[in-house]
Amino acid sequence: MGDRNLREDIKRIIEKVKQEILPDSTVKFWLEKNISKFQDLKGNLYVVAIGKAAWRMAKATNEMLRERISDKVIHGVVVTKYNHSEGSIENFEIYEAGHPIPDENTLIATKRVFELTNNLKESDMVLFLISGGGSALFELPMEGITLEEIQQLNEQLLKSGANIVEINTVRKHLSKVKGGRFAQHVYPAKIISLVLSDVLGDRLDSIASGPAYPDATTSQQAIEVLRKYNITVSDKILKALEQETPKELSNVETFVIGSVKVACESAEKVASELGYTPLILTTTLDCEAKEAGRFLASIAKEIKNYDRPVKKPAAIILGGETVVKVRGNGKGGRNQELALSFALAVEGLENVVLCSFGTDGTDGPTDAAGGIVDGQTAQKIRKVGLSPENFLENNDSYNALKIAGDLLITGPTGTNVNDLIVLLVG
Repeated sequence: MGDRNLREDIKRIIEKVKQEILPDSTVKFWLEKNISKFQDLKGNLYVVAIGKAAWRMAKATNEMLRERISDKVIHGVVVTKYNHSEGSIENFEIYEAGHPIPDENTLIATKRVFELTNNLKESDMVLFLISGGGSALFELPMEGITLEEIQQLNEQLLKSGANIVEINTVRKHLSKVKGGRFAQHVYPAKIISLVLSDVLGDRLDSIASGPAYPDATTSQQAIEVLRKYNITVSDKILKALEQETPKELSNVETFVIGSVKVACESAEKVASELGYTPLILTTTLDCEAKEAGRFLASIAKEIKNYDRPVKKPAAIILGGETVVKVRGNGKGGRNQELALSFALAVEGLENVVLCSFGTDGTDGPTDAAGGIVDGQTAQKIRKVGLSPENFLENNDSYNALKIAGDLLITGPTGTNVNDLIVLLVG
Protein backbone atom coordinates (compact mmCIF):
# COMPACT_ATOMS: atom_id res chain seq x y z
CA MET A 1 0.00 0.00 0.00
CA GLY A 2 1.97 3.02 -1.27
CA ASP A 3 2.18 6.52 0.11
CA ARG A 4 0.06 8.03 -2.65
CA ASN A 5 -2.79 5.67 -1.86
CA LEU A 6 -2.57 6.52 1.83
CA ARG A 7 -2.86 10.21 1.01
CA GLU A 8 -5.86 9.61 -1.21
CA ASP A 9 -7.50 7.50 1.47
CA ILE A 10 -6.90 10.04 4.23
CA LYS A 11 -8.49 12.73 2.05
CA ARG A 12 -11.51 10.46 1.46
CA ILE A 13 -11.88 9.93 5.21
CA ILE A 14 -11.69 13.66 5.98
CA GLU A 15 -14.15 14.54 3.20
CA LYS A 16 -16.69 11.96 4.39
CA VAL A 17 -16.40 13.14 8.01
CA LYS A 18 -16.91 16.75 6.91
CA GLN A 19 -20.19 15.78 5.25
CA GLU A 20 -21.46 13.79 8.23
CA ILE A 21 -20.82 16.46 10.87
CA LEU A 22 -22.51 19.32 9.03
CA PRO A 23 -25.03 20.97 11.34
CA ASP A 24 -27.93 21.06 8.87
CA SER A 25 -28.87 17.41 9.23
CA THR A 26 -28.23 17.23 12.98
CA VAL A 27 -30.42 20.28 13.66
CA LYS A 28 -33.24 19.03 11.44
CA PHE A 29 -33.07 15.55 12.96
CA TRP A 30 -33.44 16.95 16.49
CA LEU A 31 -36.26 19.33 15.53
CA GLU A 32 -38.15 16.55 13.74
CA LYS A 33 -38.12 14.48 16.94
CA ASN A 34 -39.03 17.39 19.20
CA ILE A 35 -41.37 19.50 17.08
CA SER A 36 -44.15 19.31 19.71
CA LYS A 37 -42.12 21.63 21.98
CA PHE A 38 -42.73 24.39 19.43
CA GLN A 39 -46.20 23.44 18.20
CA ASP A 40 -47.53 23.84 21.76
CA LEU A 41 -45.88 27.24 22.28
CA LYS A 42 -48.33 29.96 23.40
CA GLY A 43 -46.01 32.98 23.16
CA ASN A 44 -43.35 34.17 20.70
CA LEU A 45 -40.37 32.17 19.47
CA TYR A 46 -36.95 33.82 19.34
CA VAL A 47 -34.02 32.04 17.69
CA VAL A 48 -30.47 33.10 18.57
CA ALA A 49 -27.57 31.37 16.78
CA ILE A 50 -23.95 31.99 17.81
CA GLY A 51 -20.68 30.47 16.60
CA LYS A 52 -18.96 29.38 13.42
CA ALA A 53 -21.84 27.06 12.49
CA ALA A 54 -24.50 29.64 13.41
CA TRP A 55 -25.62 30.45 9.86
CA ARG A 56 -26.14 26.82 8.86
CA MET A 57 -27.89 25.97 12.13
CA ALA A 58 -30.21 28.97 11.73
CA LYS A 59 -30.96 28.19 8.08
CA ALA A 60 -31.87 24.57 8.89
CA THR A 61 -33.99 25.69 11.85
CA ASN A 62 -35.87 28.28 9.81
CA GLU A 63 -36.61 25.79 7.02
CA MET A 64 -37.89 23.17 9.43
CA LEU A 65 -39.94 25.44 11.69
CA ARG A 66 -41.40 27.57 8.89
CA GLU A 67 -42.81 24.38 7.40
CA ARG A 68 -44.00 22.82 10.66
CA ILE A 69 -45.21 25.82 12.70
CA SER A 70 -46.18 28.29 10.01
CA ASP A 71 -48.74 29.91 12.32
CA LYS A 72 -45.99 31.33 14.58
CA VAL A 73 -43.69 34.26 13.89
CA ILE A 74 -40.00 33.53 14.31
CA HIS A 75 -37.65 36.36 15.30
CA GLY A 76 -33.99 35.48 14.79
CA VAL A 77 -30.42 36.73 15.09
CA VAL A 78 -27.28 35.04 13.76
CA VAL A 79 -23.85 35.99 15.10
CA THR A 80 -21.02 34.27 13.22
CA LYS A 81 -17.40 34.70 12.20
CA TYR A 82 -16.42 36.89 9.27
CA ASN A 83 -17.02 35.14 5.90
CA HIS A 84 -19.11 32.40 7.55
CA SER A 85 -22.51 33.77 6.48
CA GLU A 86 -23.89 32.41 3.21
CA GLY A 87 -26.62 34.96 2.53
CA SER A 88 -29.89 36.19 3.98
CA ILE A 89 -32.33 34.06 6.00
CA GLU A 90 -35.99 35.02 6.23
CA ASN A 91 -36.88 36.57 9.65
CA PHE A 92 -33.21 36.63 10.72
CA GLU A 93 -30.77 39.47 11.23
CA ILE A 94 -27.24 38.34 10.40
CA TYR A 95 -24.08 39.72 11.99
CA GLU A 96 -20.45 38.80 11.40
CA ALA A 97 -17.86 39.55 14.05
CA GLY A 98 -14.33 38.86 15.33
CA HIS A 99 -12.89 35.45 16.18
CA PRO A 100 -10.90 34.29 18.15
CA ILE A 101 -10.74 37.82 19.64
CA PRO A 102 -14.06 39.73 20.02
CA ASP A 103 -14.33 43.09 18.27
CA GLU A 104 -16.70 46.03 18.02
CA ASN A 105 -19.10 44.06 15.83
CA THR A 106 -19.27 41.39 18.53
CA LEU A 107 -20.63 43.98 20.94
CA ILE A 108 -23.07 45.40 18.38
CA ALA A 109 -24.48 41.95 17.59
CA THR A 110 -24.74 40.89 21.24
CA LYS A 111 -26.49 44.13 22.18
CA ARG A 112 -29.00 43.44 19.42
CA VAL A 113 -29.65 39.95 20.85
CA PHE A 114 -30.22 41.55 24.27
CA GLU A 115 -32.68 44.08 22.78
CA LEU A 116 -34.63 41.36 20.96
CA THR A 117 -34.88 39.18 24.07
CA ASN A 118 -35.58 41.92 26.59
CA ASN A 119 -38.67 41.71 28.83
CA LEU A 120 -39.83 38.30 27.59
CA LYS A 121 -42.88 36.60 29.06
CA GLU A 122 -43.10 33.15 30.63
CA SER A 123 -45.05 31.99 27.55
CA ASP A 124 -42.19 32.98 25.20
CA MET A 125 -39.31 30.73 24.20
CA VAL A 126 -35.71 31.23 23.07
CA LEU A 127 -34.20 28.53 20.85
CA PHE A 128 -30.46 28.99 21.34
CA LEU A 129 -28.20 27.44 18.68
CA ILE A 130 -24.62 27.17 19.95
CA SER A 131 -21.45 26.17 18.11
CA GLY A 132 -17.71 26.59 18.49
CA GLY A 133 -16.45 30.15 18.48
CA GLY A 134 -19.42 31.38 20.51
CA SER A 135 -17.18 32.64 23.32
CA ALA A 136 -15.60 35.29 21.09
CA LEU A 137 -18.69 36.03 19.00
CA PHE A 138 -21.19 36.52 21.83
CA GLU A 139 -19.89 39.02 24.35
CA LEU A 140 -20.83 42.01 26.46
CA PRO A 141 -18.19 42.94 29.07
CA MET A 142 -19.20 43.64 32.66
CA GLU A 143 -19.75 47.29 33.59
CA GLY A 144 -16.49 49.21 33.68
CA ILE A 145 -14.56 46.70 31.54
CA THR A 146 -13.66 47.92 28.05
CA LEU A 147 -13.55 45.91 24.84
CA GLU A 148 -9.82 46.66 24.58
CA GLU A 149 -9.20 45.11 28.01
CA ILE A 150 -11.17 41.99 27.03
CA GLN A 151 -9.23 41.76 23.75
CA GLN A 152 -5.85 42.04 25.47
CA LEU A 153 -6.76 39.44 28.09
CA ASN A 154 -8.12 37.03 25.46
CA GLU A 155 -4.92 37.36 23.46
CA GLN A 156 -2.77 36.63 26.51
CA LEU A 157 -4.88 33.59 27.44
CA LEU A 158 -4.80 32.17 23.90
CA LYS A 159 -1.00 32.45 23.77
CA SER A 160 -0.39 31.19 27.32
CA GLY A 161 -0.97 27.48 26.69
CA ALA A 162 -4.16 27.50 28.79
CA ASN A 163 -6.80 24.99 27.65
CA ILE A 164 -10.28 26.02 26.51
CA VAL A 165 -11.93 25.24 29.87
CA GLU A 166 -9.39 27.44 31.69
CA ILE A 167 -9.76 30.25 29.16
CA ASN A 168 -13.55 30.16 29.41
CA THR A 169 -13.41 30.10 33.22
CA VAL A 170 -11.87 33.57 33.08
CA ARG A 171 -14.07 34.82 30.22
CA LYS A 172 -17.28 33.83 32.04
CA HIS A 173 -16.52 35.93 35.09
CA LEU A 174 -16.00 39.11 33.07
CA SER A 175 -19.13 38.88 30.92
CA LYS A 176 -22.80 39.87 31.06
CA VAL A 177 -23.76 36.95 28.79
CA LYS A 178 -21.48 34.04 29.67
CA GLY A 179 -21.67 31.59 32.57
CA GLY A 180 -25.48 31.36 32.59
CA ARG A 181 -26.09 35.09 32.56
CA PHE A 182 -27.88 35.09 29.18
CA ALA A 183 -30.39 32.58 30.58
CA GLN A 184 -30.91 34.93 33.52
CA HIS A 185 -31.51 37.78 31.07
CA VAL A 186 -34.32 35.97 29.18
CA TYR A 187 -36.03 34.68 32.36
CA PRO A 188 -38.93 33.90 32.86
CA ALA A 189 -38.99 32.74 29.23
CA LYS A 190 -37.75 29.19 28.65
CA ILE A 191 -34.50 28.68 26.74
CA ILE A 192 -33.73 25.50 24.78
CA SER A 193 -30.10 25.15 23.71
CA LEU A 194 -28.98 22.93 20.81
CA VAL A 195 -25.23 22.51 21.03
CA LEU A 196 -22.51 21.49 18.62
CA SER A 197 -19.77 20.74 21.14
CA ASP A 198 -16.20 21.96 20.63
CA VAL A 199 -15.15 21.24 24.23
CA LEU A 200 -13.55 18.00 25.32
CA GLY A 201 -15.98 15.79 27.21
CA ASP A 202 -18.87 18.05 26.08
CA ARG A 203 -18.67 20.17 29.23
CA LEU A 204 -21.81 22.28 28.85
CA ASP A 205 -20.79 25.13 31.12
CA SER A 206 -17.70 25.69 28.96
CA ILE A 207 -19.06 25.37 25.40
CA ALA A 208 -19.23 28.98 24.16
CA SER A 209 -18.58 29.80 27.85
CA GLY A 210 -22.03 28.46 28.81
CA PRO A 211 -24.35 31.48 28.25
CA ALA A 212 -27.40 29.37 29.11
CA TYR A 213 -26.07 26.77 31.50
CA PRO A 214 -25.38 26.83 35.27
CA ASP A 215 -21.72 27.60 35.83
CA ALA A 216 -19.61 25.06 37.72
CA THR A 217 -16.55 27.33 37.87
CA THR A 218 -15.88 29.90 40.58
CA SER A 219 -14.37 33.36 40.81
CA GLN A 220 -11.46 31.86 42.75
CA GLN A 221 -10.76 29.39 39.94
CA ALA A 222 -10.72 32.23 37.40
CA ILE A 223 -8.14 34.08 39.47
CA GLU A 224 -6.08 30.89 39.84
CA VAL A 225 -5.96 30.49 36.03
CA LEU A 226 -4.41 33.97 35.75
CA ARG A 227 -1.86 33.10 38.44
CA LYS A 228 -1.04 29.73 36.85
CA TYR A 229 -0.11 31.35 33.52
CA ASN A 230 1.48 34.50 35.03
CA ILE A 231 -1.09 36.83 33.46
CA THR A 232 -1.18 40.25 35.10
CA VAL A 233 -4.48 42.19 35.04
CA SER A 234 -5.73 45.47 36.47
CA ASP A 235 -7.41 45.81 39.86
CA LYS A 236 -10.60 46.65 37.97
CA ILE A 237 -10.60 43.24 36.24
CA LEU A 238 -9.75 41.46 39.49
CA LYS A 239 -12.74 43.14 41.14
CA ALA A 240 -15.03 42.15 38.25
CA LEU A 241 -13.82 38.55 38.54
CA GLU A 242 -15.13 38.44 42.11
CA GLN A 243 -18.78 38.66 40.91
CA GLU A 244 -19.99 35.06 40.96
CA THR A 245 -21.86 33.43 38.09
CA PRO A 246 -25.25 31.67 38.58
CA LYS A 247 -25.00 28.10 39.85
CA GLU A 248 -28.69 27.21 39.30
CA LEU A 249 -31.04 28.06 36.42
CA SER A 250 -34.68 26.97 36.31
CA ASN A 251 -35.53 27.98 32.73
CA VAL A 252 -33.00 25.99 30.66
CA GLU A 253 -32.97 22.74 28.67
CA THR A 254 -29.80 21.71 26.84
CA PHE A 255 -29.15 19.09 24.14
CA VAL A 256 -25.79 18.19 22.56
CA ILE A 257 -26.55 17.37 18.91
CA GLY A 258 -22.98 17.01 17.56
CA SER A 259 -19.47 16.45 18.93
CA VAL A 260 -15.96 15.21 18.14
CA LYS A 261 -17.08 11.73 19.30
CA VAL A 262 -19.44 11.62 16.29
CA ALA A 263 -16.61 12.78 14.00
CA CYS A 264 -14.27 10.05 15.28
CA GLU A 265 -16.92 7.35 14.87
CA SER A 266 -17.55 8.53 11.31
CA ALA A 267 -13.81 8.36 10.53
CA GLU A 268 -13.66 4.87 12.06
CA LYS A 269 -16.49 3.68 9.80
CA VAL A 270 -14.96 5.09 6.60
CA ALA A 271 -11.48 3.77 7.42
CA SER A 272 -12.91 0.30 7.97
CA GLU A 273 -14.74 0.46 4.62
CA LEU A 274 -11.43 1.35 2.95
CA GLY A 275 -9.79 -1.77 4.37
CA TYR A 276 -7.96 -0.40 7.41
CA THR A 277 -8.06 -1.77 10.94
CA PRO A 278 -9.36 1.28 12.82
CA LEU A 279 -8.73 2.24 16.43
CA ILE A 280 -10.19 5.29 18.16
CA LEU A 281 -7.39 6.10 20.59
CA THR A 282 -9.17 8.98 22.36
CA THR A 283 -11.81 11.66 21.85
CA THR A 284 -10.31 13.87 24.58
CA LEU A 285 -6.78 14.63 23.35
CA ASP A 286 -5.51 17.55 25.42
CA CYS A 287 -1.79 18.33 25.48
CA GLU A 288 0.80 20.44 23.67
CA ALA A 289 0.59 20.02 19.89
CA LYS A 290 4.31 19.22 19.56
CA GLU A 291 4.03 16.46 22.17
CA ALA A 292 1.00 14.95 20.43
CA GLY A 293 2.90 14.90 17.13
CA ARG A 294 5.87 13.08 18.66
CA PHE A 295 3.60 10.63 20.48
CA LEU A 296 1.71 9.76 17.30
CA ALA A 297 5.03 9.24 15.50
CA SER A 298 5.94 6.65 18.17
CA ILE A 299 2.59 4.92 17.59
CA ALA A 300 3.26 4.87 13.82
CA LYS A 301 6.68 3.25 14.39
CA GLU A 302 5.19 0.66 16.77
CA ILE A 303 2.62 -0.36 14.16
CA LYS A 304 5.25 -0.43 11.38
CA ASN A 305 7.67 -2.56 13.38
CA TYR A 306 5.46 -4.77 15.55
CA ASP A 307 1.85 -4.56 14.28
CA ARG A 308 0.63 -3.20 17.60
CA PRO A 309 -1.61 -1.83 19.05
CA VAL A 310 -3.32 -2.80 15.76
CA LYS A 311 -2.13 -4.62 12.65
CA LYS A 312 -1.27 -2.94 9.35
CA PRO A 313 -2.94 -1.45 7.40
CA ALA A 314 -4.07 0.58 10.39
CA ALA A 315 -6.05 3.76 11.01
CA ILE A 316 -5.46 5.47 14.35
CA ILE A 317 -8.13 8.09 15.08
CA LEU A 318 -8.10 10.81 17.72
CA GLY A 319 -10.32 13.74 18.58
CA GLY A 320 -9.73 16.65 20.90
CA GLU A 321 -7.92 19.94 21.01
CA THR A 322 -4.22 20.42 21.60
CA VAL A 323 -2.63 23.70 22.70
CA VAL A 324 0.33 25.70 21.46
CA LYS A 325 2.58 27.62 23.81
CA VAL A 326 3.69 30.46 21.55
CA ARG A 327 7.40 31.18 21.93
CA GLY A 328 8.24 32.29 18.39
CA ASN A 329 6.74 34.84 16.01
CA GLY A 330 5.77 32.55 13.15
CA LYS A 331 2.40 31.71 11.66
CA GLY A 332 0.36 28.57 12.22
CA GLY A 333 -2.18 26.74 14.35
CA ARG A 334 -2.29 23.75 16.65
CA ASN A 335 -3.10 21.23 13.89
CA GLN A 336 -0.29 22.45 11.65
CA GLU A 337 2.15 22.40 14.58
CA LEU A 338 1.11 18.86 15.50
CA ALA A 339 1.52 17.77 11.86
CA LEU A 340 4.98 19.36 11.51
CA SER A 341 6.15 17.81 14.79
CA PHE A 342 4.94 14.40 13.57
CA ALA A 343 6.62 14.89 10.18
CA LEU A 344 9.98 15.56 11.82
CA ALA A 345 9.69 12.48 14.03
CA VAL A 346 8.87 10.14 11.09
CA GLU A 347 11.30 11.67 8.61
CA GLY A 348 12.29 9.05 6.04
CA LEU A 349 9.61 6.56 7.11
CA GLU A 350 7.59 5.05 4.25
CA ASN A 351 3.83 4.31 4.12
CA VAL A 352 2.85 6.58 7.00
CA VAL A 353 0.49 9.55 6.58
CA LEU A 354 -1.10 11.80 9.19
CA CYS A 355 -3.82 14.43 8.87
CA SER A 356 -4.58 16.85 11.70
CA PHE A 357 -7.64 18.90 10.90
CA GLY A 358 -9.71 21.64 12.53
CA THR A 359 -13.30 20.63 11.76
CA ASP A 360 -14.32 24.27 11.28
CA GLY A 361 -11.86 24.61 8.39
CA THR A 362 -9.73 27.15 10.27
CA ASP A 363 -6.56 26.38 12.21
CA GLY A 364 -5.33 29.34 14.20
CA PRO A 365 -5.12 32.71 12.42
CA THR A 366 -4.58 31.09 9.00
CA ASP A 367 -6.51 30.03 5.90
CA ALA A 368 -5.54 26.39 6.46
CA ALA A 369 -7.58 23.74 8.30
CA GLY A 370 -4.45 21.80 9.22
CA GLY A 371 -1.93 19.62 7.45
CA ILE A 372 -1.44 16.25 5.71
CA VAL A 373 2.12 15.03 6.24
CA ASP A 374 4.29 11.96 5.77
CA GLY A 375 7.89 10.77 5.98
CA GLN A 376 8.92 13.00 3.08
CA THR A 377 7.50 16.29 4.43
CA ALA A 378 10.61 17.33 6.38
CA GLN A 379 12.88 16.30 3.48
CA LYS A 380 10.96 18.53 1.06
CA ILE A 381 11.65 21.50 3.35
CA ARG A 382 15.36 20.61 3.61
CA LYS A 383 15.64 20.38 -0.19
CA VAL A 384 15.07 24.15 -0.49
CA GLY A 385 17.84 24.80 2.03
CA LEU A 386 15.65 25.44 5.08
CA SER A 387 15.39 23.76 8.48
CA PRO A 388 12.04 22.24 9.52
CA GLU A 389 13.32 22.25 13.13
CA ASN A 390 13.72 26.04 12.99
CA PHE A 391 10.19 26.44 11.63
CA LEU A 392 8.83 24.34 14.49
CA GLU A 393 10.85 26.23 17.10
CA ASN A 394 9.51 29.55 15.75
CA ASN A 395 5.87 28.34 15.75
CA ASP A 396 5.94 28.80 11.97
CA SER A 397 4.29 25.55 10.92
CA TYR A 398 2.13 27.25 8.27
CA ASN A 399 5.10 28.38 6.19
CA ALA A 400 6.90 25.06 6.68
CA LEU A 401 3.93 23.03 5.44
CA LYS A 402 3.33 25.52 2.63
CA ILE A 403 6.88 24.91 1.35
CA ALA A 404 6.27 21.14 1.52
CA GLY A 405 2.89 21.48 -0.23
CA ASP A 406 1.27 19.78 2.76
CA LEU A 407 -1.24 22.34 4.01
CA LEU A 408 -4.87 21.20 4.17
CA ILE A 409 -7.11 24.04 2.97
CA THR A 410 -10.84 23.34 3.03
CA GLY A 411 -12.39 26.78 3.53
CA PRO A 412 -15.05 27.23 6.25
CA THR A 413 -16.90 23.93 6.77
CA GLY A 414 -19.93 25.43 8.50
CA THR A 415 -19.43 23.47 11.70
CA ASN A 416 -16.96 23.08 14.57
CA VAL A 417 -16.55 20.01 16.80
CA ASN A 418 -12.88 20.23 17.85
CA ASP A 419 -10.03 18.68 15.91
CA LEU A 420 -9.80 15.31 14.18
CA ILE A 421 -6.48 13.50 13.75
CA VAL A 422 -6.18 10.46 11.49
CA LEU A 423 -2.98 8.39 11.18
CA LEU A 424 -2.76 5.78 8.42
CA VAL A 425 0.00 3.16 8.46
CA GLY A 426 0.29 0.89 5.41
